[in-house]
Amino acid sequence: MLKIAGLIDAFTERLGLASAVCVILTVAIGFYNVMGRYLGKLIGVKLTSNMFIELQWYFFSLTFLLGFAYILKHGENVRVDFLYAKWPEKTKAWVDLIGHAIFLITFCIIGITVAYGPVMQSWGLLPDGSFGNWEMSPDPSGLPRAPIKSMILVGFGLLLLQTVSEILKNIIIIRGLVVAPKK
Repeated sequence: MLKIAGLIDAFTERLGLASAVCVILTVAIGFYNVMGRYLGKLIGVKLTSNMFIELQWYFFSLTFLLGFAYILKHGENVRVDFLYAKWPEKTKAWVDLIGHAIFLITFCIIGITVAYGPVMQSWGLLPDGSFGNWEMSPDPSGLPRAPIKSMILVGFGLLLLQTVSEILKNIIIIRGLVVAPKK
């Protein structure tokens, strides 16, 4: 169990790095948008487009969708810490195990289920099984919507995967095999 959790955790660490890169890209593209808009006005040439604005919010979205699993792994998710912080490790593990197994897995499955239809429709898969055109931005020179909408499914899937890792680690702590401090 620990080996499986370790593999998932290592993958999640890489996701955290990818999320951090998305933050840098979001800021860089935002900076370019602002500078390009003002410099373009100054020299009379259009230096920005809706593509850059949408690309900025795509990377902003990816920051969170890729970062949720990383946040869970590092225990930075929201909880009632004034109670939780004083509990013994096994009690924390039980609370986390029950919370993850009942609520977080359910949340991820509902998120995937609810997002699946709109994502498939965005790719052009119609309810009757035929294919149409994939969804594009309504703005001129905008980006396709299907890839970023698909990341909603990926984000929930990654969170679900990390939830499995956390459940395995909590079972190990409850069994007394490893005592690892948790936040």
